[in-house]
Amino acid sequence: MIGLELMAPLMFAGLIVFVMIGFPVAFSLGAVGLAFAGIAIGEGYFTFNLMSALPERVFGIMSNELLLAIPFFTFMGAILERCGLAEDLLDGIGQLFGPIRGGLSYAVILVGAVLGAITGTVAASVIAMGLISLPVMLRYGYSHRHATGVIAASGTITQLIPPSIVLIVLADQLGKSVGDMYAGAIGPSLVQILLFCGFVFLVSMFRPAHVPALPLEARTLHGWALIRKCLFGIVPSLALIFLVLGTILLGVATPTEGGAMGAVGAMVIAALHRRLSWTLVRQGMDSTMKITSMVIFILIGSNVFSLVFRGVDGDLWIENLLTALPGGVVGFLVVVNLFVFVLAFFLDFFEIAFIIIPLLAPVAAKLGIDLIWFGVLLGANMQTSFMHPPFGFALFYLRGIAPKSVRSADIYWGAIPWVIMQLILVGIVIAFPELVTSFIDGPSTVDPSQIQIELPAVEESTAPIEIN
Repeated sequence: MIGLELMAPLMFAGLIVFVMIGFPVAFSLGAVGLAFAGIAIGEGYFTFNLMSALPERVFGIMSNELLLAIPFFTFMGAILERCGLAEDLLDGIGQLFGPIRGGLSYAVILVGAVLGAITGTVAASVIAMGLISLPVMLRYGYSHRHATGVIAASGTITQLIPPSIVLIVLADQLGKSVGDMYAGAIGPSLVQILLFCGFVFLVSMFRPAHVPALPLEARTLHGWALIRKCLFGIVPSLALIFLVLGTILLGVATPTEGGAMGAVGAMVIAALHRRLSWTLVRQGMDSTMKITSMVIFILIGSNVFSLVFRGVDGDLWIENLLTALPGGVVGFLVVVNLFVFVLAFFLDFFEIAFIIIPLLAPVAAKLGIDLIWFGVLLGANMQTSFMHPPFGFALFYLRGIAPKSVRSADIYWGAIPWVIMQLILVGIVIAFPELVTSFIDGPSTVDPSQIQIELPAVEESTAPIEIN
């Protein structure tokens, strides 16, 4: 007989074992949940009636309009990845910064931020910038480690910059507004870009041979030609950013509606670049179908697991475990961020978001932590899941498109300084929470003492009341 107090720890340990041996996460969640449900029912810890809530939960997932934003933003990113926008941006901005040391690195960081604000997907940004900028950086003498590191890191900015799919998932799991999550992520996103640019500046000062300026013969655009080239890439990007992000933050559109407009806007930009074709649309739909199906199956599996986990008092086990930590809120934040950082070595952000966040959110709320700030903080931390050597997906994407002259060891070593900067951002967000809250907390413009409520006068009736 397994005691009730052991059920939750064994469930969590069983899930970790399944994931470690490589079993698909969605099916690991469902299998562990159903197996322990059978044990718990047999031991009398809860009745089969608890499992009757499962169909309603699955229906709730399928009818959740917020999750519709995921296929829209995925399709938008898949189209923009192949439409030529990234080429125009990198070519124009690369020529603009070319005369200074590290100019191509600055261009990659800025273009990564712009692509992040209009695609919302890491794969699209890393692959697009890797295919376009990596050969150019290597041709003009950039260090292999620096070139691969800056491309992978700049593509990963996409995870934090609105309209990131990560923020949509976090908002859904935390039960908070996606618009507030997007607004709260603006400050940390800007700080992350400044940290990356600051690192490039330090490299250009102390290791100038690693980030040389473009030679004169490579600077083919000058004067108005350079300005027109930059505008041709930047203006459509800014228009699409406002169409998607601006309408969401202004409250004009929901995230789902903003994603739909972004998908249409991506096809318009592809048409302007004369690359819109049935093949392009079909490739975009194929990528969208695969990613959306993966998300939905993980979400269904996580609901099976969480239902049984709560049935065996797993939520109380997690709460008692984390609230008893020394240091109060600070201790909780330190332990949680270290835990998420370690998990990011083995799990991607979808898995962390669907497995871990539902367990942490109630404890954070009980400790009085603002859940929007908490979500943005974890989003900043989970950036590292794409950059961890050797399992980071951004490194996998880059390895797949990098020339054979670039060794895998160079990609892994090149990622380490950028992971450190992502961790520095986590520390900055903890130390300065107003980076998040100042974008979502607005001062009240209503003076309660001046509120007057006037009720309409009611005429008194003198007629007798008859009771039948």
